[in-house]
Amino acid sequence: MTNQQTLKNSISVQGVGLHTGANVTLTFNPAPENHGFVFKRTDLPDGPTIPAFARNVISTDRGTTIGQGDAVVNTVEHVLAALVGLGVDNCLIEIDGLETPIMDGSSKFFVEAIEKVGLEVQKAERDYFEVKEPIYFELKDEGIEIMALPADEYGLTVMVDYETRVLGSQNASIDSITSFKNDIANARTFSFLHELEFLLEHGLIKGGDLNNAIVYVDKELSTEAMEKLKKAFKKDNVAIKANGILDNLDLHYPNEAARHKLLDVVGDLALAGKPIKGRIIATKPGHKGNTEFAKLLEAKIKEEAKKPNVPEYDPNREPVLDVNGVMGLLPHRPPFLLVDKIIEQTETMVVGVKSVTMNENYFVGHFPGAPVMPGVLQVEAMAQVGGILALSAVPDPENYLTYFMKIDNVRFKSKVVPGDTLVFRLTLSQPIRRGIVQMHGETFVGNKLVSEADMMAQIVKEKNN
Repeated sequence: MTNQQTLKNSISVQGVGLHTGANVTLTFNPAPENHGFVFKRTDLPDGPTIPAFARNVISTDRGTTIGQGDAVVNTVEHVLAALVGLGVDNCLIEIDGLETPIMDGSSKFFVEAIEKVGLEVQKAERDYFEVKEPIYFELKDEGIEIMALPADEYGLTVMVDYETRVLGSQNASIDSITSFKNDIANARTFSFLHELEFLLEHGLIKGGDLNNAIVYVDKELSTEAMEKLKKAFKKDNVAIKANGILDNLDLHYPNEAARHKLLDVVGDLALAGKPIKGRIIATKPGHKGNTEFAKLLEAKIKEEAKKPNVPEYDPNREPVLDVNGVMGLLPHRPPFLLVDKIIEQTETMVVGVKSVTMNENYFVGHFPGAPVMPGVLQVEAMAQVGGILALSAVPDPENYLTYFMKIDNVRFKSKVVPGDTLVFRLTLSQPIRRGIVQMHGETFVGNKLVSEADMMAQIVKEKNN
């Protein structure tokens, strides 16, 4: 799936906040293309919104909290993980309280709600953040390391080590985010007994019970502590299972803790602002480290947005058309054929390549002492690549020719010299009508835009075979 998706209809989930204990209704709503994930506090005047970006994180204490102005939403990670895990790109998340409902401590109920209404494919293409080189982050004092590596899909590996007898080292991994629903979504949040006692004593966990958090008993359970737990959980009896967790819960997986940490990573990295195409490897992750890494990714996304959108050229990849394929469509021949190959083509865009060498005929008389490719020939090369796109609109392109009618807004930004590899991208400015093709052309050398132009051409049938 390369296009963006949203929900077909709105759907609500009701529950209590783990830390506040307040009843809350959370509603997933369809949203337009390029909207992303946005939370809306419907219980506050004027319904303020909070875009789900790492820059809006205001706390990572016992969960990830985002906010803008007076509007705050606590514990957003399980909700965001469900959206990412199901391939949702755009959603308005309305909530009538301070904290998302904890449900059973996983993303399961959010996933089920979204699947109940289904997804709608949108027209806009999905805009990935593609990891093109390793990105490394660490918090040395806490032993946290997170790395992003290039990969064709969004996959994750998480390793945790709590150095306790009851819960030592664990790891969890998925090779594709499409495995999230079946392998990760129902992994529940967890806590150690000493943490739970602290939270209860300070009134910081009001919506918990033994059904929405796994409690690992990492210390001797005194009679006094037992009585406190009975009171807190409104149970007549609380006991410890053989595997070291409090009763009333069975583990879904032996490594459920690691799987839940992977769930948290998916939710927290959603705050980077784009779907990720890469492999995440996280050691001892937590909300603080996750969101700091999300901020790092968000900064890289912002930095990339400032650069020209350069087509990716891998000389080792099989071309869409080699030079023989190009000559099968275009009437041009050397020395006037200025396209070596086509490396990418869609219904609205084409990318071609031309390697400039000192053997080009025009260098004989055009600045032979300081050879520079004439700008007019750069435009001609763009036009030839555009001709490939234009001819793709007819069923028998070998019987047609493309004549250019108009060229506007031509700009030359940098000289082109022998040794340069030109990458041309031609994009339709509007749909082809009555054989008239309008395109915007760009020429790149490396990451630099060297020339561009707006072009209009007409497809004309010349032969009948």
